[in-house]
Amino acid sequence: MPPVTPSSTPLTASQVRDERGRDACSPSDIPVRGLWDVSLRVLSRLTSDRVTLAAAGVSFYVMLSLFPGLAALVSLYGLIADPTTIAGRLDFLSELLPADGVTMILGQLQALADENNSTLSTGFLVGLGVSLFSARNGMLALFEAMNIAYEEQEKRGFVHTTLLAVAFTLGAMAVLAVVVTALAILPLIMSVVFISARAEMIVGFIRWPILIGVIWLGSAMIYRYGPSRENAQLRWLTWGTLLSSLVWMIMSLGFSFYLENFADYNATYGALGTFIAFMFWTWLSVVILIVGAMLNAELEHQTAVDTTTGPAEPMGRRGAHMADTIGESQ
Repeated sequence: MPPVTPSSTPLTASQVRDERGRDACSPSDIPVRGLWDVSLRVLSRLTSDRVTLAAAGVSFYVMLSLFPGLAALVSLYGLIADPTTIAGRLDFLSELLPADGVTMILGQLQALADENNSTLSTGFLVGLGVSLFSARNGMLALFEAMNIAYEEQEKRGFVHTTLLAVAFTLGAMAVLAVVVTALAILPLIMSVVFISARAEMIVGFIRWPILIGVIWLGSAMIYRYGPSRENAQLRWLTWGTLLSSLVWMIMSLGFSFYLENFADYNATYGALGTFIAFMFWTWLSVVILIVGAMLNAELEHQTAVDTTTGPAEPMGRRGAHMADTIGESQ
């Protein structure tokens, strides 16, 4: 009988767990073989979970919520600055997003700003509430997409999800209003320290890291609070958030370049060309957001360690499907 060599010695349960990352306490602890399992499961779910179809549904509701959301943004911005200046403050987005789509949005913002009267009154608060309630459907659709990514069923009640969606919408509009105001004030502050030309150049540079930071924060918040489950620890949201933020930036730049140099949606769709192009960009953005959530979910699925917040619980009692089960090895 031939001697048993190290290469023919069966792996122990502990070794199997180590090489697959079943004991990982963070995504960075998962070895290459475990990351391969994660990647294959994500790719498989892109088809089995009909991600592109789910993203199309979310995009529809996001577009329906767009104009009520813009109305809420103008109202909030008007509390801290002249609302008629908001369109001019956001025109730099045409460097990143589809230019015709940005023009459409800025035109609507300007029209809303011209009619806006952002004084703290009962009428203002009622109007803001109506706008936020109308815009909540887009956020609710994003929450449902997160449930798909994390393989959860919605367990929260109607009031809970509605209040959460309105809070997210209000938070997003408030953050955007503050960022726009900061970008408007920053050149004045910088001009005190630097000459005007240099101040403008510096502001033109730092606005992009600020924008990326806002996108990163928004994605992380949706990944953590969107799905109906116990909240995941922040370390298990980092990779998907980073991936979705970077890929979204690259996609937006590439899609804008494509529209400017190759595609002519107006020739195909006529007056609806701008709207169709912007909706297609929205669909791509939602697909990227869902893929980032799936990456986070499958990273959690790879380890047997409790990935939820609070005291560590055994499997089956963690309140999250991805934390209560282990993903298959590929």
